[in-house]
Amino acid sequence: MQPTEDAEEKNILIIATSGPSTPHRCATPFYLASVLTSMEHTVNMFFTMEGVKLMERGIPEHFSAMPGGQNIMGFIRAAKMAGVNMYVCKAALPGYGVSEDRLLPEMNGIASAGDLARMITSCDQLLSL
Repeated sequence: MQPTEDAEEKNILIIATSGPSTPHRCATPFYLASVLTSMEHTVNMFFTMEGVKLMERGIPEHFSAMPGGQNIMGFIRAAKMAGVNMYVCKAALPGYGVSEDRLLPEMNGIASAGDLARMITSCDQLLSL
């Protein structure tokens, strides 16, 4: 299957819910976000549920999606360098034992459920991974 050419810039939202307990699911959201940004789309990532653990210092540096693969921190840094915006769910932080002062500097901010609702209603494409 050949992808179709679409020159129109889109605002894409990726909701990331996977975390360290499912490492095989953790690289793809960042990789896809990087690819979409390189295609000149605006990409926002919103981390909720166990996904907030990916944004905690000391966690993504120590596991990879596949044995012997690049650690998740490498995917996070590549996405940030590509221009991906990353937000973490404020309400999910306490439930996963993540304090705000432990978040990665690559984050663009901490967001509320209302912020997520605005992101959802204003995006052109929504992916949940």
